Amino acid sequence: MGIKAALPRYELYLYTAVLGLALIWAGSWIFEASSDHVNRKAFKESVKPGWHYFGRKMDVADFEWAMWFSTFRNHILFALTGHVIFAKIFTIVAPKVRVCMCVCVCVCVWCVVALVKKKWLCFAAGLGTLASIKLEPYNSWQEALVTGSFDLQDILFYGGCGFTIMRCMSFGLENCEKKDGNYTFSDLLRYNFYLPFFFFGPIMTFDLYHAQANNTQLTRREREMWNITTKALLHLGIILIVDVFFHYLYILTIPTDMKLVTNKFYFFPPVLFFFLFMYANATGLAYSNLVYDWVKAAVMFGVINTVATLDHLDPPQPPKCITMLYVFAETHFDRGINDWLCKYVYDYIGEDHTKIFRELLATICTFAVTTLWLGPCDLVYLWSFFNCFGLNFELWVAKLFSLPPFSTIEVRIVDSMSRRIRGVFNAANFWAIVLYNVLSLNSLEFAKMVARRLIVKGFPLSTLSVLLVTYCGVQLVKERERQQALLQEPEPVKPVDDGKEKAE
Repeated sequence: MGIKAALPRYELYLYTAVLGLALIWAGSWIFEASSDHVNRKAFKESVKPGWHYFGRKMDVADFEWAMWFSTFRNHILFALTGHVIFAKIFTIVAPKVRVCMCVCVCVCVWCVVALVKKKWLCFAAGLGTLASIKLEPYNSWQEALVTGSFDLQDILFYGGCGFTIMRCMSFGLENCEKKDGNYTFSDLLRYNFYLPFFFFGPIMTFDLYHAQANNTQLTRREREMWNITTKALLHLGIILIVDVFFHYLYILTIPTDMKLVTNKFYFFPPVLFFFLFMYANATGLAYSNLVYDWVKAAVMFGVINTVATLDHLDPPQPPKCITMLYVFAETHFDRGINDWLCKYVYDYIGEDHTKIFRELLATICTFAVTTLWLGPCDLVYLWSFFNCFGLNFELWVAKLFSLPPFSTIEVRIVDSMSRRIRGVFNAANFWAIVLYNVLSLNSLEFAKMVARRLIVKGFPLSTLSVLLVTYCGVQLVKERERQQALLQEPEPVKPVDDGKEKAE
């Protein structure tokens, strides 16, 4: 209840005003810190000269963004452009063998056990191989076999190997499900070495890729090329906007300087007119880090997805924006990995996700695989534990409130009030998601500082103000979801006018 309930328009306008002012206030504090402390010693390594037109330094703390759009920009552009050209040629000349051209770009491959058709063996081989590049001493032993290194070795080598392992596991597990015969070795080659997905993902499960790549009915929907072009230009625009923002908002560098964060960002800002509920600065900084991480994932996967769409594929979409998340069940920053984990681990063990103990086992197994995928360390262990707990806690709370007297109380209250009550709990849940996931982006010290200022030092004034602003945001998200649900509902069938028959 309360999901499809509408709220008064003036109430939604008030929520929009509060949220907008809060974001402007938080952004102004980050801008002030970026401008006043640009020459700090802690900033020298990650704040470099930027575009000449702005006359300001630029935040380059994110090596992944710098790699994509600065260091290896021309190489990536050359590779993806070449892929598009050759794929188009093969699509026109020989559509039945168009996917074979992907094999020509690579000369080596390894695979997991698939022909035996034993799922446990596929998991054992895949996870064992993944552990060999993520755990010590196996990792160091393999590194010792190679002389020399370069700055992005971890991303290009371990990233490519990690994605390859996950794809090979998908191939093996899908082969176990195949009743008639086996998939061929060339199927695995084409699947694994599809160039746009190879190094950075996203991961498509083998069944989806195989069905789409072998489709010979290569037709475009109406205005599809227009949509592809629009998305490509949109991604280019976002890249430029993010680079401009990095000249003014050092959201990635500031959290690394704990002395600055501790002294500069008071846990409650000065009063601005009557808006006593404005965002605490530290929480605004944490939120902006997660928003940036989503933007980065959306752009990187969006560029790759645009190329894949030109190849008549339907790749995994970019992740859901952190602003739209208020439940752990929808939280992910890589939809491809999320789909992989859901299909082969989470949904397979958890089934319908209504049984508490089965759900607990499913989430533990899912985050165990995720921990191995990310690379086991103390920070990853904490991230996995808290997110696993959050996912299960949601189910426990949902089970509790589905029982009397809570269920009978909700039936009696108005739907709009039910939505407001749910929004309060969702606002608290939103900040649990933010705090748990800040661990994966920043340091443990920064996450602890944000938690202390939000829950301990800032209580009750900052805590309630942040929750109030977040509540406004959650209600706006719920309104957007309500509007989308109404658009997706089928139109009611009009009754046939049989008045003439009755008259006869």
